[in-house]
Amino acid sequence: MPKILIVDDEPNIVTLISRYAQREGYDIVTAYDGREAIDKCKTEDFDVIIMDVMMPDTDGFTACKKIKGFKDIPVIMLSARGTEFDKLFGFEVGVDDYVTKPFSPMELIARIKVILSHSRIIEQKSESGKLCVSGIEVDTLGLTVTVDGEKADLTAKEYAILLLLVKNKGIVLTRDRILNEVWGYDSFGVDRTVDWQIKLLRSKLGAYRDSIKTVRGVGYKFEA
Repeated sequence: MPKILIVDDEPNIVTLISRYAQREGYDIVTAYDGREAIDKCKTEDFDVIIMDVMMPDTDGFTACKKIKGFKDIPVIMLSARGTEFDKLFGFEVGVDDYVTKPFSPMELIARIKVILSHSRIIEQKSESGKLCVSGIEVDTLGLTVTVDGEKADLTAKEYAILLLLVKNKGIVLTRDRILNEVWGYDSFGVDRTVDWQIKLLRSKLGAYRDSIKTVRGVGYKFEA
């Protein structure tokens, strides 16, 4: 049974999400501020964390960054602020998905299912071998990436995007296809999500950042 940690300082939001998540058979644990969430992650394992940004004591972004420092747990961030800056900052600290308040509980459940499904695929490690392009090596067994022999600190989403691009080297992939294959949905109002993640991914590829080419108005492709 998937175990979900719900973190929000508004009890009604916690209750609402818990009700819908329990209908799906998920095991629910709750916290009401970032510090409490960090403490619970130190003693318990979770499959997904749903966390609000604006909370007393320790905000969601700070809590996410600290949690990611000792456990790789997917985080869906909730926020009433939906600016590009907020979303980009969230991705930089390790947020896996971003939902703007007010939100549809069913949409949130759909995103949880996508993350759980993606996690199961990664755990199966069905791929074998290594993909090498120029100085970039993608290890599909170890789920790691090295750039000129040095390990690149990629998030799960960045790894999935790079693997998809490298596997389709020279082929233009639309934003919709990347969203569908990496996130598991076509839109949900996050048309800039792929662009933000590509920007962060490029910053971690060093001298090979330009291997990811932008095809204006369409999407991206990988070229050696």
